[in-house]
Amino acid sequence: MRLIFLTKGEGKRIISDKKRKGRILMKTAVRYYTKTGNTKKLAEAVAKALDVEALPISAPIEEAVDVLFLGNSYYAFSIDPEVRDFVRSLDKSKVGKIVNFGSAAMLNSTYKKVKAEADKVGIPMDEREFHCKGEFKGVHKGRPNAEDLAAAAAFAKSVVG
Repeated sequence: MRLIFLTKGEGKRIISDKKRKGRILMKTAVRYYTKTGNTKKLAEAVAKALDVEALPISAPIEEAVDVLFLGNSYYAFSIDPEVRDFVRSLDKSKVGKIVNFGSAAMLNSTYKKVKAEADKVGIPMDEREFHCKGEFKGVHKGRPNAEDLAAAAAFAKSVVG
């Protein structure tokens, strides 16, 4: 069962291994693809909650991470070819799992499309994901809004514990 929540420079800054209450958090990275800026807003909220930097998918994953938060959206009824190519380029020895998040004006989750690509390279997808409405050509004006960004941050924290 999937749970759907609706509503860094490179190197050292993309990794979060800070101790909290005597335990080590998962190493995380945040990458995103956006054409409108909506997914970038979500990525920045997710990254801030995880104390890492949100970077575009043009920035490769150079250090091993337990969780890669991947922000994307539907473009012409599919994921953008750049997202597809990014997922295909991932090294399964460096990415423990992918957590999908994004926004869209009309369609919902890109989970199945991203999972199909992740399966090809042997990287598991977490069943949880975050999705909210995104503004596009005047539809859903102002989204993602502050409430959406707070929900995205809370979602990210819930994934890493």
